[in-house]
Amino acid sequence: MALRIEREAAAGVALVTLDRPAKLNAIDLETAGELTSLWQELRYDESVRAAVLTGAGTRAFCTGIDRDVSVPQPPSPYALDDPLLRIGPKANDLWKPVVAAVEGMACGGAFYLLGEAEFVVASREATFFDPHTAYGMVPAYEAIAMAQRMPYGEVARLSLMGTAERLSAERAYAVGLVSEVTEPGGAVAAALRAAAVIAGYPTAAAQGTVRAVWAAREAARTQATAQAPALIALGNLAPEEQAELFAGRDRGANRGGGRAPRVR
Repeated sequence: MALRIEREAAAGVALVTLDRPAKLNAIDLETAGELTSLWQELRYDESVRAAVLTGAGTRAFCTGIDRDVSVPQPPSPYALDDPLLRIGPKANDLWKPVVAAVEGMACGGAFYLLGEAEFVVASREATFFDPHTAYGMVPAYEAIAMAQRMPYGEVARLSLMGTAERLSAERAYAVGLVSEVTEPGGAVAAALRAAAVIAGYPTAAAQGTVRAVWAAREAARTQATAQAPALIALGNLAPEEQAELFAGRDRGANRGGGRAPRVR
């Protein structure tokens, strides 16, 4: 199992942990399937009224899709299979509140999950970045998700700067991506406290509130995501060209070269 689920029956809260620390909690096809199944299961679990989502360890919340995953694509320029599209609670029609707790890195495909959480609690040592452009890829779904949470200029900078820059927890708090900053190691505890408060309220009211807030941005999100497959197909480099860029990064890492990303 790539997920750990701990249910606190008394509080009505489930703690969901991406449990692949050796892979920086990157998502492979098994993990994607487990997330989809879990959110669907929680729709029917009356003992769970709120959830906290986090990643195992302190190095990363999630680093997106596992680079070792091979995703077969249909032989059509009009179709794109993205295994991350169904990993979030809203994609699975779950309207129970979900709080994200971030320790370490959150990057790339992590924004599929952060974009469907009600709010984000982050450790002071957490960082946020999107490496797609550095490797010749369009971060369409990630940028769309963050555009619902951050000012345009901040989303554009995060998306365009690639691996050259990381957004600090304090800056993420300042621009609205993060709602609370904790001391290192404290994000999960703070998220659980908030989730327990929410779970203590009548669940129909809490779920209705989640649905209402989501509805306020759903129309724009739906229209934007409809364009995402075409933008990705047009803007992405060929897989072999992407591989060359990744290989260059790996060689630089092995030499210890390259400058450290600036945290702002």
